[in-house]
Amino acid sequence: MRLKPQIRIVLIYVLLAWLWVFFSDRLLFSFNYDKHTLSMLHSAKGGFFVLCTGILLYWMIDRAMKRMDRLNHLLLTGNEQSLRALVSAMDVRHKETRDHSERVMRMTVALARRAGLDGDALRHVRFGALLHDIGKLALPDAILIKPGPLTPEEVTVMRTHPILGRDLLMRTAFLRPAVDIPYAHHERWDGTGYPRGLRGEEIPLAARLFSVVDVWDALSFPRVYKPAWPEQEVLDYLRNAAGSQLDPQIVALFLEHYDELKAIGMDELSPD
Repeated sequence: MRLKPQIRIVLIYVLLAWLWVFFSDRLLFSFNYDKHTLSMLHSAKGGFFVLCTGILLYWMIDRAMKRMDRLNHLLLTGNEQSLRALVSAMDVRHKETRDHSERVMRMTVALARRAGLDGDALRHVRFGALLHDIGKLALPDAILIKPGPLTPEEVTVMRTHPILGRDLLMRTAFLRPAVDIPYAHHERWDGTGYPRGLRGEEIPLAARLFSVVDVWDALSFPRVYKPAWPEQEVLDYLRNAAGSQLDPQIVALFLEHYDELKAIGMDELSPD
């Protein structure tokens, strides 16, 4: 039976401490020093023991932590690979352009990094962007891939997918911090979006970053209901949507780094 890391560390520490105390005491008493000298040597021995065991404990705990980090990384990598497979199947089902979810994820991560996000926040952006339309799994194909305009009733059903996406992600602990993009990527800067009608900086930053990329992608590539727009028209639309649909500062940041972000989206550059 494998021992837990913390039990193994304690057992090794106790064993080494006992061996040190037992043999070092016997060694000191074998020299027949006077009590004053023995007291000084015991103090020095104790200080040396504390120093050595501190170093030993640091090494053992650091080793255990690195092992746990490796296991956590493998777990996250495995989870992300599973999510990528699910999202690829979703894109096929929804008849999205090839690599849609991967493309917007790469570009959003790159844009978020230029906006100053890093560490866990960047990882949450990556998962949120990848799963932005996870709520559409619960919607019928007759609405998702309808080639013409939706009826008012169908629009109402379609607009439930951010709430459905939030509910799905909240069931999984490691995905809960990534809920901002799936839940809020259809909010608008002027407060006319859905599902909550958030306005301006009430909209989470991750969702504001993603919205700019998502609009660019939706216009730049064909959908079942429309052809792709010319690139210049897409960029003009983003400029005109700044301050109404989209965060103007994020639009400016996107356009400032447009060529680089586009190359990352088209998988010509690494997002790192």
